[in-house]
Amino acid sequence: VQLQASGGGLVQAGDSLRLSCAASGRTFSTYVMGWFRQAPGKEREVVAAVSWSGGSTYYADSVKGRFTISRDNAKNTVYLQMNSLKPEDTAVYYCAAARDIFEVVVTTEQYDYWGQGTQVTVSS
Repeated sequence: VQLQASGGGLVQAGDSLRLSCAASGRTFSTYVMGWFRQAPGKEREVVAAVSWSGGSTYYADSVKGRFTISRDNAKNTVYLQMNSLKPEDTAVYYCAAARDIFEVVVTTEQYDYWGQGTQVTVSS
């Protein structure tokens, strides 16, 4: 599967952005999908993840209550709605897909496919 992330940009603190990740292939609905981010000099970290059906989700503590992950299997797309953005949310955001997994997973090693990343910059 190929993943194409989009929607990043430069915003001010308190603004919102919605990231999208479009996937190729006919088996999108069978993948667990995740959003990760990596800031300069830091490790890549999970932001949010969603199960096949969208019924189960995971959020990092730093984004709970501000970010929402969702998916539209008919459109082969996963979204990350980011509200109340903070300067510390600045990073390159990556979407990822995990196959043959039956639960939401949150480590980079558990994901098989990665998008190219989209830059999110939040100014104070």
